Amino acid sequence: MTDVAVEGSEPELRRRWLSLKEEEPGLRARDAAARLGVSEAELVAARCGEGVRRLDGPWPELLKQMPRLGTVMVLTRNESAVHEKVGAFDKVSAFQSMGLVLNHDVDLRLFFNHWHFGFAVTEQAHGKPRHSLQFFDLDGLAVLKIYLREESDAEAYEAIVAEYLHDDQAPVIKVAARAATPADRADDLIDRSALRERWRALQDVHDFRDMLIELGVGRLQAFRLVGEDFAYRVEPGSFRQALEQAAASALPIMVFVGSPGVVQIHTGPVEKLKQVGPWFNVLDPGFNLHLREDGIAEAWIIRKPTRDGLVTSLEIFDTSGEQIAWMFGERGEGKAERADWRDLVETLPPQGVAVQ
Repeated sequence: MTDVAVEGSEPELRRRWLSLKEEEPGLRARDAAARLGVSEAELVAARCGEGVRRLDGPWPELLKQMPRLGTVMVLTRNESAVHEKVGAFDKVSAFQSMGLVLNHDVDLRLFFNHWHFGFAVTEQAHGKPRHSLQFFDLDGLAVLKIYLREESDAEAYEAIVAEYLHDDQAPVIKVAARAATPADRADDLIDRSALRERWRALQDVHDFRDMLIELGVGRLQAFRLVGEDFAYRVEPGSFRQALEQAAASALPIMVFVGSPGVVQIHTGPVEKLKQVGPWFNVLDPGFNLHLREDGIAEAWIIRKPTRDGLVTSLEIFDTSGEQIAWMFGERGEGKAERADWRDLVETLPPQGVAVQ
Protein backbone atom coordinates (compact mmCIF):
# COMPACT_ATOMS: atom_id res chain seq x y z
CA MET A 1 0.00 0.00 0.00
CA THR A 2 1.17 3.54 -0.72
CA ASP A 3 0.29 6.74 1.09
CA VAL A 4 -2.15 9.05 -0.63
CA ALA A 5 -1.72 12.75 0.10
CA VAL A 6 -4.69 15.07 0.54
CA GLU A 7 -4.87 17.63 -2.26
CA GLY A 8 -4.34 21.12 -0.89
CA SER A 9 -4.17 22.21 2.74
CA GLU A 10 -6.78 21.06 5.23
CA PRO A 11 -8.30 24.53 5.64
CA GLU A 12 -8.58 24.59 1.84
CA LEU A 13 -10.33 21.20 1.83
CA ARG A 14 -12.72 22.42 4.50
CA ARG A 15 -13.51 25.55 2.47
CA ARG A 16 -14.07 23.52 -0.67
CA TRP A 17 -16.44 21.23 1.22
CA LEU A 18 -18.42 24.14 2.68
CA SER A 19 -18.69 25.71 -0.77
CA LEU A 20 -19.94 22.43 -2.25
CA LYS A 21 -22.41 22.02 0.62
CA GLU A 22 -23.83 25.48 -0.10
CA GLU A 23 -24.33 24.58 -3.74
CA GLU A 24 -25.86 21.19 -2.96
CA PRO A 25 -27.20 21.11 0.62
CA GLY A 26 -28.51 17.55 0.38
CA LEU A 27 -25.24 16.03 -0.88
CA ARG A 28 -24.14 13.12 1.28
CA ALA A 29 -20.61 13.02 2.72
CA ARG A 30 -19.58 10.00 0.62
CA ASP A 31 -20.66 11.72 -2.61
CA ALA A 32 -19.14 15.05 -1.54
CA ALA A 33 -15.79 13.35 -0.87
CA ALA A 34 -15.83 11.73 -4.30
CA ARG A 35 -16.64 15.10 -5.87
CA LEU A 36 -13.71 16.69 -4.03
CA GLY A 37 -11.28 13.92 -4.94
CA VAL A 38 -10.64 12.68 -1.38
CA SER A 39 -11.85 9.81 0.78
CA GLU A 40 -14.79 10.25 3.11
CA ALA A 41 -12.55 9.75 6.15
CA GLU A 42 -10.28 12.58 5.00
CA LEU A 43 -13.28 14.85 4.55
CA VAL A 44 -14.53 14.05 8.06
CA ALA A 45 -11.04 14.51 9.55
CA ALA A 46 -10.75 17.93 7.89
CA ARG A 47 -13.53 19.11 10.25
CA CYS A 48 -11.72 18.09 13.46
CA GLY A 49 -12.26 20.91 15.93
CA GLU A 50 -15.49 21.96 14.21
CA GLY A 51 -18.03 19.34 15.22
CA VAL A 52 -15.67 16.38 14.74
CA ARG A 53 -13.47 14.66 17.32
CA ARG A 54 -11.08 11.90 16.37
CA LEU A 55 -11.32 8.69 18.40
CA ASP A 56 -8.76 6.06 19.31
CA GLY A 57 -9.15 2.34 19.97
CA PRO A 58 -8.91 -0.35 20.89
CA TRP A 59 -12.02 -0.72 18.74
CA PRO A 60 -13.19 -4.03 20.27
CA GLU A 61 -13.28 -2.35 23.70
CA LEU A 62 -15.11 0.68 22.30
CA LEU A 63 -17.67 -1.64 20.68
CA LYS A 64 -18.42 -3.18 24.07
CA GLN A 65 -19.53 0.27 25.29
CA MET A 66 -22.28 0.60 22.66
CA PRO A 67 -25.10 -0.90 24.79
CA ARG A 68 -24.77 2.20 27.00
CA LEU A 69 -26.19 4.33 24.16
CA GLY A 70 -29.61 2.67 24.20
CA THR A 71 -31.59 2.82 20.95
CA VAL A 72 -29.56 4.00 17.96
CA MET A 73 -29.53 3.67 14.18
CA VAL A 74 -26.69 1.63 12.67
CA LEU A 75 -25.70 2.02 9.03
CA THR A 76 -23.55 -0.21 6.85
CA ARG A 77 -23.13 0.39 3.14
CA ASN A 78 -21.21 -0.36 0.01
CA GLU A 79 -21.31 1.31 -3.40
CA SER A 80 -24.72 -0.11 -4.37
CA ALA A 81 -26.56 -0.83 -1.09
CA VAL A 82 -27.23 0.97 2.20
CA HIS A 83 -28.57 -1.01 5.19
CA GLU A 84 -30.01 0.88 8.19
CA LYS A 85 -31.35 -0.69 11.37
CA VAL A 86 -32.84 0.85 14.52
CA GLY A 87 -32.30 -0.88 17.84
CA ALA A 88 -30.00 -1.32 20.81
CA PHE A 89 -26.68 -3.12 21.01
CA ASP A 90 -26.84 -6.29 23.09
CA LYS A 91 -25.03 -9.64 23.30
CA VAL A 92 -21.80 -7.93 22.24
CA SER A 93 -18.59 -9.94 22.06
CA ALA A 94 -15.19 -9.16 20.59
CA PHE A 95 -12.11 -11.32 20.32
CA GLN A 96 -8.89 -10.50 18.48
CA SER A 97 -9.91 -9.13 15.07
CA MET A 98 -13.55 -10.28 15.16
CA GLY A 99 -16.68 -9.00 16.85
CA LEU A 100 -20.32 -10.05 17.13
CA VAL A 101 -23.52 -8.22 18.03
CA LEU A 102 -26.37 -10.73 18.27
CA ASN A 103 -29.37 -8.66 19.24
CA HIS A 104 -32.32 -9.27 16.93
CA ASP A 105 -32.52 -5.64 15.77
CA VAL A 106 -28.79 -4.86 15.75
CA ASP A 107 -27.20 -7.96 14.26
CA LEU A 108 -23.59 -7.43 13.14
CA ARG A 109 -20.44 -9.32 12.20
CA LEU A 110 -17.36 -7.10 12.62
CA PHE A 111 -13.85 -7.39 11.21
CA PHE A 112 -11.59 -5.00 13.12
CA ASN A 113 -8.63 -5.34 10.78
CA HIS A 114 -10.64 -2.96 8.56
CA TRP A 115 -11.21 -0.41 11.36
CA HIS A 116 -8.45 2.22 11.21
CA PHE A 117 -10.08 5.60 11.86
CA GLY A 118 -12.90 6.60 14.19
CA PHE A 119 -14.68 9.91 14.74
CA ALA A 120 -17.44 11.40 16.86
CA VAL A 121 -19.37 13.65 14.47
CA THR A 122 -21.89 16.38 15.24
CA GLU A 123 -23.69 17.97 12.30
CA GLN A 124 -26.94 19.77 11.64
CA ALA A 125 -29.84 17.74 10.28
CA HIS A 126 -33.34 19.17 9.91
CA GLY A 127 -32.38 22.12 12.10
CA LYS A 128 -31.13 19.96 14.98
CA PRO A 129 -27.71 18.62 15.96
CA ARG A 130 -27.20 14.99 14.96
CA HIS A 131 -24.52 12.95 16.76
CA SER A 132 -22.83 9.85 15.40
CA LEU A 133 -19.83 7.56 15.71
CA GLN A 134 -18.21 6.81 12.35
CA PHE A 135 -15.52 4.24 11.54
CA PHE A 136 -13.39 3.94 8.41
CA ASP A 137 -10.97 1.56 6.73
CA LEU A 138 -7.34 2.42 5.99
CA ASP A 139 -8.31 3.72 2.54
CA GLY A 140 -10.85 6.10 4.09
CA LEU A 141 -13.93 4.05 3.15
CA ALA A 142 -16.72 3.99 5.76
CA VAL A 143 -17.27 0.61 7.40
CA LEU A 144 -19.90 1.47 10.08
CA LYS A 145 -21.84 4.50 11.32
CA ILE A 146 -23.86 4.65 14.54
CA TYR A 147 -26.35 7.52 14.82
CA LEU A 148 -27.97 8.70 18.04
CA ARG A 149 -31.74 9.16 18.10
CA GLU A 150 -33.90 11.29 20.37
CA GLU A 151 -34.27 8.41 22.82
CA SER A 152 -30.52 7.62 22.88
CA ASP A 153 -28.43 8.33 25.99
CA ALA A 154 -26.54 11.51 25.05
CA GLU A 155 -24.62 11.56 28.35
CA ALA A 156 -23.32 8.05 27.73
CA TYR A 157 -22.28 9.13 24.23
CA GLU A 158 -20.22 12.03 25.60
CA ALA A 159 -18.65 9.82 28.24
CA ILE A 160 -17.61 7.25 25.63
CA VAL A 161 -16.19 9.96 23.35
CA ALA A 162 -14.19 11.42 26.24
CA GLU A 163 -12.84 7.99 27.18
CA TYR A 164 -11.72 7.14 23.63
CA LEU A 165 -10.61 10.58 22.46
CA HIS A 166 -7.49 10.49 20.30
CA ASP A 167 -4.46 12.49 21.41
CA ASP A 168 -4.12 13.83 17.85
CA GLN A 169 -6.96 16.14 16.85
CA ALA A 170 -5.20 17.67 13.82
CA PRO A 171 -7.55 18.00 10.83
CA VAL A 172 -5.54 15.61 8.67
CA ILE A 173 -5.09 11.85 8.37
CA LYS A 174 -3.07 9.66 6.02
CA VAL A 175 -5.02 7.10 4.10
CA ALA A 176 -3.57 4.35 1.93
CA ALA A 177 -4.64 3.03 -1.42
CA ARG A 178 -6.37 -0.32 -1.18
CA ALA A 179 -4.40 -3.19 -2.62
CA ALA A 180 -6.00 -4.63 -5.73
CA THR A 181 -8.08 -7.75 -5.17
CA PRO A 182 -6.05 -10.75 -6.38
CA ALA A 183 -7.40 -12.21 -9.61
CA ASP A 184 -8.90 -15.68 -9.53
CA ARG A 185 -6.77 -18.53 -10.77
CA ALA A 186 -7.60 -19.79 -14.24
CA ASP A 187 -10.67 -22.03 -14.28
CA ASP A 188 -8.67 -24.96 -15.65
CA LEU A 189 -6.48 -24.90 -12.54
CA ILE A 190 -9.46 -25.50 -10.26
CA ASP A 191 -10.20 -29.08 -9.24
CA ARG A 192 -13.92 -29.14 -10.03
CA SER A 193 -14.38 -32.63 -8.63
CA ALA A 194 -12.90 -31.57 -5.30
CA LEU A 195 -15.08 -28.44 -5.33
CA ARG A 196 -18.25 -30.47 -5.82
CA GLU A 197 -17.17 -33.04 -3.25
CA ARG A 198 -16.37 -30.43 -0.60
CA TRP A 199 -19.52 -28.44 -1.41
CA ARG A 200 -21.72 -31.55 -1.14
CA ALA A 201 -20.13 -32.38 2.23
CA LEU A 202 -20.83 -28.97 3.82
CA GLN A 203 -22.47 -29.17 7.25
CA ASP A 204 -22.76 -25.46 8.08
CA VAL A 205 -23.11 -22.35 5.88
CA HIS A 206 -20.35 -20.71 7.94
CA ASP A 207 -17.86 -23.27 6.59
CA PHE A 208 -18.34 -22.05 3.03
CA ARG A 209 -15.73 -19.28 3.09
CA ASP A 210 -13.08 -21.55 4.55
CA MET A 211 -13.81 -24.08 1.83
CA LEU A 212 -13.22 -21.48 -0.90
CA ILE A 213 -9.93 -20.40 0.69
CA GLU A 214 -8.66 -23.96 1.09
CA LEU A 215 -9.51 -24.80 -2.53
CA GLY A 216 -8.07 -21.52 -3.84
CA VAL A 217 -11.24 -20.61 -5.72
CA GLY A 218 -13.08 -17.27 -5.90
CA ARG A 219 -16.70 -16.99 -4.79
CA LEU A 220 -18.21 -16.23 -8.20
CA GLN A 221 -15.75 -18.61 -9.80
CA ALA A 222 -17.02 -21.40 -7.53
CA PHE A 223 -20.60 -20.56 -8.49
CA ARG A 224 -19.72 -20.86 -12.18
CA LEU A 225 -17.86 -24.14 -11.80
CA VAL A 226 -19.76 -26.18 -9.21
CA GLY A 227 -22.81 -27.07 -11.31
CA GLU A 228 -26.37 -25.79 -11.56
CA ASP A 229 -27.70 -28.12 -8.88
CA PHE A 230 -25.80 -25.94 -6.37
CA ALA A 231 -25.56 -22.54 -8.13
CA TYR A 232 -27.25 -20.89 -11.10
CA ARG A 233 -27.67 -17.34 -12.39
CA VAL A 234 -30.96 -15.47 -12.31
CA GLU A 235 -31.93 -12.10 -13.72
CA PRO A 236 -30.34 -9.03 -12.02
CA GLY A 237 -33.82 -7.81 -11.03
CA SER A 238 -34.42 -10.94 -8.96
CA PHE A 239 -33.44 -9.27 -5.67
CA ARG A 240 -36.14 -6.65 -6.12
CA GLN A 241 -38.63 -9.31 -7.21
CA ALA A 242 -37.85 -11.36 -4.10
CA LEU A 243 -38.37 -8.32 -1.86
CA GLU A 244 -41.69 -7.58 -3.56
CA GLN A 245 -42.92 -11.15 -3.17
CA ALA A 246 -41.76 -11.32 0.45
CA ALA A 247 -43.62 -8.08 1.20
CA ALA A 248 -46.78 -9.28 -0.54
CA SER A 249 -46.87 -12.55 1.44
CA ALA A 250 -45.42 -11.21 4.76
CA LEU A 251 -42.64 -13.79 4.42
CA PRO A 252 -39.89 -13.16 6.99
CA ILE A 253 -36.48 -12.94 5.36
CA MET A 254 -32.87 -12.17 6.22
CA VAL A 255 -31.18 -9.35 4.28
CA PHE A 256 -27.38 -8.94 4.53
CA VAL A 257 -25.27 -5.98 3.38
CA GLY A 258 -21.53 -5.75 3.92
CA SER A 259 -18.76 -3.19 3.97
CA PRO A 260 -15.11 -4.31 4.27
CA GLY A 261 -15.38 -4.13 8.07
CA VAL A 262 -18.98 -5.11 8.85
CA VAL A 263 -21.81 -7.39 7.77
CA GLN A 264 -25.20 -6.05 8.91
CA ILE A 265 -28.32 -8.23 8.99
CA HIS A 266 -32.06 -7.63 9.02
CA THR A 267 -34.29 -10.50 10.08
CA GLY A 268 -38.05 -10.29 9.69
CA PRO A 269 -40.67 -9.18 7.17
CA VAL A 270 -40.47 -6.16 4.87
CA GLU A 271 -43.49 -4.02 4.11
CA LYS A 272 -43.13 -0.57 2.52
CA LEU A 273 -41.28 -0.69 -0.80
CA LYS A 274 -40.69 2.42 -2.89
CA GLN A 275 -38.66 3.53 -5.90
CA VAL A 276 -36.94 6.91 -5.41
CA GLY A 277 -34.81 7.98 -8.36
CA PRO A 278 -32.26 5.24 -9.10
CA TRP A 279 -32.76 3.64 -5.66
CA PHE A 280 -35.19 0.83 -4.83
CA ASN A 281 -36.00 1.10 -1.12
CA VAL A 282 -37.42 -0.72 1.88
CA LEU A 283 -38.75 2.05 4.14
CA ASP A 284 -39.99 0.29 7.27
CA PRO A 285 -39.91 1.88 10.76
CA GLY A 286 -36.94 -0.16 12.05
CA PHE A 287 -35.32 -1.14 8.76
CA ASN A 288 -34.35 0.81 5.65
CA LEU A 289 -32.62 -0.72 2.64
CA HIS A 290 -31.53 1.42 -0.32
CA LEU A 291 -30.49 -0.55 -3.40
CA ARG A 292 -29.09 0.81 -6.67
CA GLU A 293 -30.26 -1.76 -9.16
CA ASP A 294 -28.11 -0.27 -11.91
CA GLY A 295 -25.10 -1.46 -9.88
CA ILE A 296 -26.16 -5.12 -10.08
CA ALA A 297 -24.19 -7.07 -12.67
CA GLU A 298 -24.97 -10.64 -11.56
CA ALA A 299 -27.52 -12.43 -9.39
CA TRP A 300 -27.21 -16.06 -8.25
CA ILE A 301 -29.27 -18.68 -6.47
CA ILE A 302 -26.98 -20.70 -4.20
CA ARG A 303 -27.80 -23.97 -2.43
CA LYS A 304 -25.57 -25.12 0.42
CA PRO A 305 -25.98 -28.45 2.22
CA THR A 306 -26.10 -28.29 6.02
CA ARG A 307 -26.85 -30.77 8.78
CA ASP A 308 -30.38 -29.26 8.77
CA GLY A 309 -30.89 -29.69 5.03
CA LEU A 310 -30.28 -27.41 2.05
CA VAL A 311 -30.07 -23.67 2.70
CA THR A 312 -30.83 -21.37 -0.24
CA SER A 313 -29.57 -17.82 -0.75
CA LEU A 314 -30.01 -15.11 -3.37
CA GLU A 315 -26.79 -13.12 -3.88
CA ILE A 316 -26.09 -10.04 -6.01
CA PHE A 317 -22.74 -8.73 -7.25
CA ASP A 318 -21.40 -5.61 -8.96
CA THR A 319 -19.27 -5.38 -12.10
CA SER A 320 -16.11 -5.89 -10.00
CA GLY A 321 -17.42 -9.15 -8.61
CA GLU A 322 -17.99 -7.63 -5.15
CA GLN A 323 -21.01 -8.78 -3.14
CA ILE A 324 -23.67 -6.08 -2.87
CA ALA A 325 -26.28 -7.87 -0.75
CA TRP A 326 -27.63 -11.35 -0.09
CA MET A 327 -30.88 -12.80 1.17
CA PHE A 328 -32.17 -15.94 2.90
CA GLY A 329 -35.50 -16.97 4.30
CA GLU A 330 -35.63 -16.44 8.07
CA ARG A 331 -34.28 -19.56 9.74
CA GLY A 332 -33.48 -20.33 13.35
CA GLU A 333 -30.38 -22.23 14.38
CA GLY A 334 -30.96 -25.96 13.95
CA LYS A 335 -34.15 -25.43 11.93
CA ALA A 336 -34.90 -26.55 8.40
CA GLU A 337 -35.31 -23.93 5.69
CA ARG A 338 -38.80 -22.48 5.22
CA ALA A 339 -40.81 -24.08 2.42
CA ASP A 340 -42.37 -20.74 1.46
CA TRP A 341 -38.90 -19.22 0.93
CA ARG A 342 -37.96 -22.12 -1.36
CA ASP A 343 -41.23 -21.63 -3.24
CA LEU A 344 -40.40 -17.94 -3.70
CA VAL A 345 -36.93 -18.76 -5.03
CA GLU A 346 -38.43 -21.15 -7.57
CA THR A 347 -40.38 -18.25 -9.12
CA LEU A 348 -37.20 -16.29 -9.95
CA PRO A 349 -36.40 -16.94 -13.60
CA PRO A 350 -32.93 -18.18 -14.56
CA GLN A 351 -30.98 -15.64 -16.58
CA GLY A 352 -32.15 -15.45 -20.15
CA VAL A 353 -35.45 -17.24 -19.51
CA ALA A 354 -38.45 -15.07 -20.33
CA VAL A 355 -41.17 -14.71 -17.69
CA GLN A 356 -44.43 -16.23 -18.94
